[in-house]
Amino acid sequence: MKGKKSILLFFVDGLGIGEQKDSNPLAYLNKKACPLAYFRDYITETIENGVMVPTDACLGVEGRPQSASGQTTILTGINAPQKIGYHKNGFPNEALKKIIDENSVFLQIKKANLGKATFANAYTPQFFTTKPRWKSATTLAVEAAGIEFRKLQDLLAGKALYHDFTNQTLRNKGFDIPLFTTSQAAEILARLTRSYDFVLYEHFITDKIGHAQDFALATKHLEKLAELLRELLKKVNLEETTVILTSDHGNIEDLSTRNHTTNKVPTVIWGREKDFAVNMIKSLTDITPTILKILEI
Repeated sequence: MKGKKSILLFFVDGLGIGEQKDSNPLAYLNKKACPLAYFRDYITETIENGVMVPTDACLGVEGRPQSASGQTTILTGINAPQKIGYHKNGFPNEALKKIIDENSVFLQIKKANLGKATFANAYTPQFFTTKPRWKSATTLAVEAAGIEFRKLQDLLAGKALYHDFTNQTLRNKGFDIPLFTTSQAAEILARLTRSYDFVLYEHFITDKIGHAQDFALATKHLEKLAELLRELLKKVNLEETTVILTSDHGNIEDLSTRNHTTNKVPTVIWGREKDFAVNMIKSLTDITPTILKILEI
């Protein structure tokens, strides 16, 4: 397939493939054409001809997958838990930071001249002034390539999205920021795919809700997130763009526990290079290599 191509990696923290049971808020969503509701032994129909690949997040290491090591794996293609010998929660330590510094997907794209890459998320002013400051795997991956961070002025200009795509969290903190509809938020991401070859968007409220075990909030939030994805897939040119949704570990799919789960995570793929990508992905180590291969095609 010739012509312009781009990739949007939509990262959702803490989304696993669980069972259809009372502790799984996804079981209460309208499962038909829902881009989030997947269950063991049952493949839900996806919208826009997407395909879901159950993806290994345990990576051959005993214990529950964790955010720092799982996200490092997604963003580098290196089996980070295996490399350091355990699943690391929270923020990357020095060993994980070194892996990211040397193998960040943003850095690999830059070194191989595979196009323009960007991180869609907007940062608040406090991120740049608060010290000491803990840095996520995504932040470190962006820094490794020297890519400029997006700020609230970019969000106001329609060039960035907050991790809470509605902006309600920002408003609760006192920022004079308008609320976004899911359609407005989706348009921002779609617009970025028209300007960049690789776009990453990170959403981690799902993991926070999973730890809180708030079932009512979980169902409400997942409905809104599913709505955002449906709007996004309407606005993105899927003849040019490959959309890949994935997660670092399970959590929100089983609110009977505050802990992460050992469930596989859904990697859902839509668009231009769907058929190519689906044959490459088996575990979180395959996400970055797949992105690089698509950009090389």
